[in-house]
Amino acid sequence: MMSKVYQVLGMMSGTSLDGLDLAHCQIWKEGENWHFELHECKTIGYSADMYEKLKNAIHLSEKEHDQLHAVYGHWLGQQAKMFLEENRLKVDFIASHGHTSHHRPDEGITFQLGDGQVLANVSKEKVVCDFRSLDVTLGGQGAPLVPIGDELLFSDYGFCLNLGGISNISFRKDGKRIAYDIGMANMPLNYLTEKIGMKYDKGGQLARSGKIVPQLLSKLNALEYYRQPYPKSTGYEWFSEKVAPLLDNSRASAEDLLHTVIRHNCGQISLAMRKERSKTNGKMLVTGGGALNGFFVETLQQELGNDCTIHIPSKKIIEYKEALVFALMGVLRLENQINVLGSVTGAKRDSCSGVVFRPQE
Repeated sequence: MMSKVYQVLGMMSGTSLDGLDLAHCQIWKEGENWHFELHECKTIGYSADMYEKLKNAIHLSEKEHDQLHAVYGHWLGQQAKMFLEENRLKVDFIASHGHTSHHRPDEGITFQLGDGQVLANVSKEKVVCDFRSLDVTLGGQGAPLVPIGDELLFSDYGFCLNLGGISNISFRKDGKRIAYDIGMANMPLNYLTEKIGMKYDKGGQLARSGKIVPQLLSKLNALEYYRQPYPKSTGYEWFSEKVAPLLDNSRASAEDLLHTVIRHNCGQISLAMRKERSKTNGKMLVTGGGALNGFFVETLQQELGNDCTIHIPSKKIIEYKEALVFALMGVLRLENQINVLGSVTGAKRDSCSGVVFRPQE
């Protein structure tokens, strides 16, 4: 028997700050299996002003942070309304991840900007948001959350790797879904290209032309985070405190720095995979912006060897998988079903997370 077919607008802003992803999704369940279709999708770039505000939100005073929470929620509502009107779409609700300004789960802190009530009022749509906070109160990392989508929508793959600002991996082990943030992906790459006046290194062409900086590679590989056991998650705080100074202090060219970072990223991903490879099948789905970086993908396949094969899906899934999964999480929240896995986050139990807001006049 087929369940209700939900029409959902999924909205996601990642740590790499490359824009707001909007994805109109159809989601339904037949028997025990969940299904989806991705329809209209769009990425809206941030203005220079909004980019700087979001990037520096971690340094704001409490009052300024509250103001940005409301301002960004209003902006999200405007973007959602315009997107739905332009494409003549009707939705049952909006599922919004917001933008993470603070993520220090070990201190019980996580915050996603984008006030859900303001978003609902401006868009005139029901909104489900704030998917991380409950898990953190249950002792979890509040991240990664996408593995519920890997479990329910992409279970044909032994591994699901996302290369966003951060690299995270998801797989089944001993009958449970396990996932964690391995380390970096695009965040340091975008940081480096920004310094030379480029938004990103298209296809990894600059990185491909560079060479390894051995001293930097050693310092990156020695970072303490990599030795921590999972469950674990990381974010911009770790990057700005531990990684950015290593890049800033190097006198190497941009090409060599980009090349070294990709070699480092792929080495760490390969190390993480080797520990688990015998436990599951060797097909790996790769999504996120890094999947469009040809040099990154080629280097990763070289590191992984022949017993793990990378699968790059359609560009739409690469770019909008996270928005899709937050749409799914919203559906599960409204169906009162588990949407955050304690086996992934380290929380004391699974949970049904997300706060529901309805438009107020």
